[in-house]
Amino acid sequence: MAISDWPELERPREKLQKFGASVLSDAELLAIFLRTGVAGKTAVDIARDLISASGGLRELLDWEQDVFCQQRGLGPAKYVQLQATLELGKRYLAETLVKGSALGSSTETIQYFTARLRAYSYEVFAALFLDNQHRVLHYEEIFRGTIDGASVHPREVVKLALKTNAAAVIFAHNHPSGVAEPSQSDHRITERLVAALALVDIRVVDHIIIGDGEATSFAQHGFL
Repeated sequence: MAISDWPELERPREKLQKFGASVLSDAELLAIFLRTGVAGKTAVDIARDLISASGGLRELLDWEQDVFCQQRGLGPAKYVQLQATLELGKRYLAETLVKGSALGSSTETIQYFTARLRAYSYEVFAALFLDNQHRVLHYEEIFRGTIDGASVHPREVVKLALKTNAAAVIFAHNHPSGVAEPSQSDHRITERLVAALALVDIRVVDHIIIGDGEATSFAQHGFL
């Protein structure tokens, strides 16, 4: 049965228009992106098959172009559209933390770092440098490592903080394993960074660990 023959409020597009995007399943959202099905399968059927084959929505969105284009109902045009859509999402979140804006909430900050860091297959250590009113001065991915970790050098962080004239900083890094639990080395490097920056009167506001669909804030857990 074609989607057009479904009851109106079961059709993904009409459902979104009536109730908003948040009520749709992953497959329904993906079906809207796909737009059309193939012989014998609706766009929702294809979306469900793709999510099942990839192991989940994130895994699907992380597929390389050659793997993506091998799937039934997909191709280079769909791959380009998807990458553009993902980039739009990242830029939308980035605009909540544009240079000169004050941080509104820890949730916004976590969303921003998640959009920037979660997709990396190796660890990336990043920082938001802030003024004394917690307005954003600069974002930078400072260190990159392998899947096992990144070498973080406090001296380089201090130099960059002084260069941006920061009064405070928020650190974040991703765990490619997907687990957002801080390791002992995460605690140790945070302590070293807090001590090094304190010598030049720069405060560490938070250190956020980005996992797969979850994040851990040092500040929220009382680790700072």
